[in-house]
Order: sequence, then C-alpha cells, then structure tokens
Amino acid sequence: MFRLFRFLRHYIGMILVVFALVFGQSMANLYLPTLLADIINNGIVKNDQTYILQQGGIMLLVTFGGALAAIGAAYFAAHVAVGFGRDVRQKLFTHVSKFSLHEFDKVGTASMITRTTNDTNQVQTVLLIMLSMLISAPMMAIGGIILAMQQDATLTWTLAAAIPVLVIVILLVMTKAIPLFQIMQVKIDKVNLVLDEGLTGVRVIRAFGREPHEERRFDLANLDLTDTAISVYRLTAILFPFMMLILNLTTVAIFWFGSNLINTGDMQVGALIAFLQYAMQILFAFLMLSMMFIFLPRAAASAKRINEVLDIKPEITDAATTREAASEQGMVEFRDVTFSYPGAEEPALSHISFTARPGQVTAIIGGTGAGKSSLVTLIPRFYDVDSGAVLVDGVDVREQAQEALRAKIGFVPQRAVLFSGTIEENIRYGKGDATEDEIRHAAEIAQATEFIDEMPQGMRTEIAQGGTNVSGGQKQRLSIARALVRRPEIYIFDDTFSALDYTTDANLRAALKGETGDATVVIVAQRVSTILEADQILVLDEGKVAGIGTHHQLMETNEVYREIVLSQLSLEEVA
Repeated sequence: MFRLFRFLRHYIGMILVVFALVFGQSMANLYLPTLLADIINNGIVKNDQTYILQQGGIMLLVTFGGALAAIGAAYFAAHVAVGFGRDVRQKLFTHVSKFSLHEFDKVGTASMITRTTNDTNQVQTVLLIMLSMLISAPMMAIGGIILAMQQDATLTWTLAAAIPVLVIVILLVMTKAIPLFQIMQVKIDKVNLVLDEGLTGVRVIRAFGREPHEERRFDLANLDLTDTAISVYRLTAILFPFMMLILNLTTVAIFWFGSNLINTGDMQVGALIAFLQYAMQILFAFLMLSMMFIFLPRAAASAKRINEVLDIKPEITDAATTREAASEQGMVEFRDVTFSYPGAEEPALSHISFTARPGQVTAIIGGTGAGKSSLVTLIPRFYDVDSGAVLVDGVDVREQAQEALRAKIGFVPQRAVLFSGTIEENIRYGKGDATEDEIRHAAEIAQATEFIDEMPQGMRTEIAQGGTNVSGGQKQRLSIARALVRRPEIYIFDDTFSALDYTTDANLRAALKGETGDATVVIVAQRVSTILEADQILVLDEGKVAGIGTHHQLMETNEVYREIVLSQLSLEEVA
C-alpha cells in the first residue's frame, strides 16, 4: 500500500501542517488532566476561588486551542485524502488508456471499474484516518503513560496488564481479517460484472424472458458478497466491545486501588482524577489504533489490486526512436504477416501479404472466423504481429509513434459505439476542432441528416448512454460520420454497412467515392453487393489468403469467392 503514497509528493507541505496541528491538539489533550489535578488539589481542596478561576481560564484557552487545531487538522487531512484519491484515479485512467486490447481483456471491465472507484475509496479513507491518528494515537499513548507515572507510579500496573491484552487481540483479529477483505474485493468485482451484463444486455434478457434467471444470478453473487462481509465485520466487531470491557475494568481497578491510596494518604484526589484521565486517553489511543487496523486490511487489499493494474506494462508502446512515415500518403502494406491472439492454439492470420494503395478501395471478405476484423485491427496497431510486418507509408507501424499513426486513420468498428452527449459532439469526437459546416457535411455523406433533421433539436439532440435512443443503422451512420469528419489518409470500415438497408448502403457508397477519392479505403464486408466495384478484393479463408483480385477475376479463378457470391446472389444478378 505504501507504494501508492508516492502520489502524496505534491501534498508534503499540507501533510506537515496536518502533523503540526495534530501535535498541538495532542499536547492540549495531554495538558488538560494536569491542569485539572492542580485545580482539585490547590483550588477546590484549599477553597481558593482565585486559583480556580485562573487555572480554569487556562483550561478554557487550552481547550479552545485544541479544538481549533482539531478542526484545522481535519480540514487539511480531508483535502490531502481527496486529492490523493483524485490523483490515483487519474493515474489509473491514464495508465489503462495505454493498454492494448489484450490487457483490457486480462483485467476485465467490471474489475477495472471496482479498482478505480471502490478500491481507491478504501485507500483514500485509510489515508484520512492515518493522517488523523498516525501522530495523535502514539503520542497520546506514550505521553499518557509518562504523565500517568508522574501522577502515581504504583497504579501503572493496571495499564501494564491491560495494554498487552489489547495488542494481542488486535493482532489476532487482523490476522484473520486481512484474507477475508481480499476475498471481499474479488466478490465486489463479481457483483459489478453481473450488474454490468444485466444492464447492457437488458434487451436480450427481456427478449428471451430470462429475467428470473438473471435475478437469481445477481442474488447469488450478492449473497456471496454479503456472507463474506458479515463474516469479516463480525470478526472486526469483536474489537469494540472487548476494548470497552478492558476500558471499564481498568477504570474500576483504578478507582478501587486509587481510593485505597487516598485513604492511606499516599495519593491526592486530583492525582487520581488525572491518572484516570490519562488512563482513558491511553486506552482510547489504542482504540483509535484498533479502528485504523480495521480499515487497514481492506485498504491494503485494495492497494494491492490498484498496484496490480499500475504494474501492468502495456505490450504496445512507442519505440525508443520513432520514424516518420515516407512521403507516400496512405499506403498500407502487409508483408508475410502472422498473428495469434494471446493463449490461442492456432494463428488467427497466417502469412498475409497484400498492398492497399491511395485512391483505391480494398475489400476484405470471407466466412465467419476467417480473420477479417483481426486483420484490420493490426493497421492502427491495436495488436502487434507475431511475425512479418505491417507498413503504413513505407514504415513499420511498430516504428511509428502511435499518436501519429492513428491520426492518419479513420476507423469505424464493427460494433458502433456512441458516447453520451449530443449528436454534434459525437461526430466532433473524430476531429476536436471541426466546424459546424464540416460536421454537417460529414453527416450528409454518411446519410445521417435524414434522421437528424427529423429530431426535435437536430444536431443538438442528446444521445443516451450507449446510444440506446437511436437504432442500429443510425448509430452506424453516426460512427461513419465521425470517421469522415476527420478526413484521414486511411479509412477502415469494419463490416460497417451490415446494419444499413440496401438503398442507404448504395447511396452511402456512392457518396463515399467523391469523399475518399485520394485516400486508402479498406472495407470489411459480409455483403457481396457492397464490394462488387472494389479495386481489389482480398478473400480470407481460415486466416489465410485464398485469393486477391477484382470481382470478375475472382469469379473466374477463385472457388471460395464464387461460393460466397452464389450464396448471396442469383446467377442472373451475378451476370
């Protein structure tokens, strides 16, 4: 957990202020029982009103000063803890944004959300407690013992008997609690996973009438978490009644033996009251430490999970020395590329070689699982190849800066993704400084204006989270407009037109010809009608190139392509 505290380097000055204020508060608390003993012994017993008022005034000032120090310490400690939580979340988000798709798959979305929110909050909470108690509890315990011995050394055996028992119980409880807290965080991941799947897949769940199944699934995950939480909190709850039992027994022992000392004249009444106050401060200091130890195991488990994410080194990073692309704009070349997903037994792509040139449309077609989407994800370097090379403008993508490489690409994924915000903001996502005219033009090319203009607020219509208030075809057209507004050198359409009707598909492809004339266009398609006029068609079969050529060339020479075409078009349509 202490590795995370490196984020506190910006708060060193404020932490020192907190420690100074806590120190002042502790000194005030330690000084008050001594003043009280003096008032009792020298004021009340001797009936000296002047002395009582004088010392009482000093007590009020010390109390007021201690209260101000406590308020200031709480304020600055909260400021440090909240800032620390913000920095950790920011670091997590920034670090995760550099992950390849493999690392995302390894951590998991639900677990990533838990680590960024719940785990970070646990560490933030324990930091706040530590800032408040790290100085005050030891000082109150040590200072209280010293001052209690000054009042009467013979009664300190009561503390010597109580303190070791408290320490042993705290250690035993924490030894059992730490593993349970670690398990509990994993089970929070499970609850988040089931909840996320239930919300994102609500349409499928309702369509198949699986609501009772999902409710039972959530109940099982929730009850599993509840049982673990009950076990761990039942264990830690033992501390408080045990602490109060020791506290009360110690109080009884102090009064019992202290009253005997007063009867024999070996102790004054004020000294007994002061000793009792110091004993309470000592035991409350251990109570504060026990509270910290309750939060510490869960925070330690959370910190370990946060560090696990921060320790993951992204597989895809920029080379130490990057190269700029050659003058040719937009050329994509695959040279004997073989690629496997991590842990896969067989390569997804084997010995792929082809070139996609500017001003040309390169189409990729093949059966399900042929590797079409896998191939296009290698161009923006979402994954690295096992062997061979992917070149953009004559330079291996592994030698280019990722930001510079992806700035050349307009990528439209197979599954359209929209963000919460307006339609205009979603299209501008492709180009942050796009003007309204550019956004409008991109929407027109993508055939999106026909439904945008029918909406009450037009371009300023709000898109719900996940784009649930627009249809699949509308989402796809908006994602196409987002790529078009960028005006990149390379357009990648990963089965983008499958959600469109034939008329919209034809109109969109006709409009794209004039818009993407000088760019390299790579289209992954299931429909043969979408790629009939492509300059070259790459046919994939089980991750290998089964043929390359135009539609007419492949119809004459390639059996795989001919089967795909005849499965979708009649002989008359083919002719």
